[in-house]
Formats: sequence, structure tokens, C-alpha cells
Amino acid sequence: MTSIGLFITILIQIYSFIMLARVLMSWVNIDPNSPLARTLYDLTEPVLRPVRNALPPTAGLDFSPMIVLVLLQLLGRILVSMFTA
Repeated sequence: MTSIGLFITILIQIYSFIMLARVLMSWVNIDPNSPLARTLYDLTEPVLRPVRNALPPTAGLDFSPMIVLVLLQLLGRILVSMFTA
């Protein structure tokens, strides 16, 4: 794997961890005005909002983080294969 491919992989893993932290934060009662909560919200909401708007309502469950994570992994594989070919 080239250094560009490795860099893309690391960036996608970091963002995936940020997304996972946002999901876990939503399960526990954390003050939404805390700096950590605001940072996670600011980093993930621009990506989650369009996916959430495109999905039909599903009994109060939000599947947008799962869809974003799957799309992020697919995008990462495509980009890495482009730079290693």
C-alpha cells in the first residue's frame, strides 16, 4: 500500500471512531453543551444530516450513522484501490 493509501485509510478510521463516539454519546446522558459533545456534533452532523434527510422515518430509530459508516468504508476502498493501481 502506498503512503497515500495508508493516509486515506487512517483518515477514514479516525472519522469512523469519531462517528462511533457520537453514536455512543447519544446512548448515554452527556451534557450536549460540553466541549466534547459540541465537537463530535460539529464533526459529524454535516455528513449525517443529508443521509438522515434522504431516509424515511423508521420508528424513531436513526440508521444514518450505520449508513455513513458503510459508505465511508466503501469510499475508502475505492480511493485506496485508485491510488495503489
